[in-house]
Amino acid sequence: MSVPTIDPVSALASAPPVVEASGVTKRFGSTAALANVSLRVMAGESHALVGRNGAGKSTLVSILTGLRKPDEGSVQFNGAAAPPIADRDAWRERVACVYQHSTIIRDLTVAENLFINRQPKKRGVIDWPTMRREARALLDHWRIDVREAARAGDLTVEARQLVEIARALSYGARFIILDEPTAQLDGEEIKRLFKRIDELQREGVTFLFISHHLQEVYEICQAVTVLRDARHIVSAPVAELPRERLIEAMTGERGGLNVADAAARAALPAGAPLALEVNALAGHDYRGVSFAVRRGEVVGLTGATSSGRTSVGEAIAGLTAQQAGEIRVKGALLPPGDVPAALAQGVGCVPKDRHHEGLVLTQSIAENASMTIAGRLGRFGFAPPAKKQRVGRSMIEALGIVAQGPDHAVAGLSGGNQQKVVMARALASHPDVLVLIDPTAGVDVKSKEALLSVVDRVRDEGKAVLVVSSELDDLRTCDRVLVMFRGEVVAEMPAGWKDHELIASIEGVDLHEE
Repeated sequence: MSVPTIDPVSALASAPPVVEASGVTKRFGSTAALANVSLRVMAGESHALVGRNGAGKSTLVSILTGLRKPDEGSVQFNGAAAPPIADRDAWRERVACVYQHSTIIRDLTVAENLFINRQPKKRGVIDWPTMRREARALLDHWRIDVREAARAGDLTVEARQLVEIARALSYGARFIILDEPTAQLDGEEIKRLFKRIDELQREGVTFLFISHHLQEVYEICQAVTVLRDARHIVSAPVAELPRERLIEAMTGERGGLNVADAAARAALPAGAPLALEVNALAGHDYRGVSFAVRRGEVVGLTGATSSGRTSVGEAIAGLTAQQAGEIRVKGALLPPGDVPAALAQGVGCVPKDRHHEGLVLTQSIAENASMTIAGRLGRFGFAPPAKKQRVGRSMIEALGIVAQGPDHAVAGLSGGNQQKVVMARALASHPDVLVLIDPTAGVDVKSKEALLSVVDRVRDEGKAVLVVSSELDDLRTCDRVLVMFRGEVVAEMPAGWKDHELIASIEGVDLHEE
């Protein structure tokens, strides 16, 4: 199997776009995931695709890689129409995506991963010497310094990404989509990856670079396209789009969500006692995290997906165990990774994944809402049905859950009403500290309003609330917001922050940098 050759860089200037999406629309039911979106990526460049969560980036990538067919519009590669969806080999020859979560099979060798499902054979069996020899030639050609016989799971994240890129190039693809490639890398690894991307560009490889870290866009990319609310907002050379304009294009105008803004609240009385203390917390994707939340205070913890914010919230709720540091609730030390202990000491939680951590879909509203207090309702955790029904009815009324009654199966509820049931479960134990992780993800406007109104109510009761989210509307309810970047708390913003300032901090952009 020979290594494909490429055209010289000097020929790229006159080449047609490596990929061009024109007027692409994709609907899922009544929801438009993409609405008349266009994108043009020129040969040999790194082109950034940015936008907030839900902007349509993932849907566009699925269309550019042939995983979905657009309802309207077209996709061309090098001036020719995209191949039929069923022709996977033709798609592999044109485009590949290196995802944030690696598709490398860790228990196989590098050579086996490079040639998976297309191993060279001799007399009907795999020709191992030939496969290893061709793998070595491929790695040498693209100057990727890993051993072909190494177990993939023993490689660094950086090395596994480069192996994925080499695999894509071996099919003949010269257009690589990098989805959050730096999310799991440290500073030196990021520098090395960017250097390798630059070298590959010079050899004629084109990249579509997806990242929440806008500073990286300015470091590695020549052009940028912004999506917002499923629509194309702007495409421009990076050098002609200042940071403030890029952030403005991503955020737009805030919608009319009726959510109380913490900036209008009276200040918390001086000397309010502490409800939650986090000291020098460290885990697999965060380190040195320290902060405190007072009774009657709402604190936001925000950052990009890879910032470590979710892991910190889960550690406080006992869903995961920290590797170092301590968590105290009303002065009492919480044992690491112990949900029952966290509940007993007054921590309630709305977890990130409601389907896997927050609900039993086959059970009723009453069963789910009373799950955290079953021990209080009956001996040995067996609660009488009548008591569960009372809890269910009270939560339906308090949170405005649209259902036939407390016996209604949670699986039959809308996403917004399911999330209200998760909130009901968290509130049932009357927690002193309420941890909300992405509390309004995937719900409609009215459900958002109902869920966020709970924050004000709980605060007025003198409880502490930690809102772990990257959604701006969630964070407006907070008296102050802590910003995490690559595992560390890097900023604190009081209520009344400006959208562009907070987003710049989340994305690691210095607005004052020349």
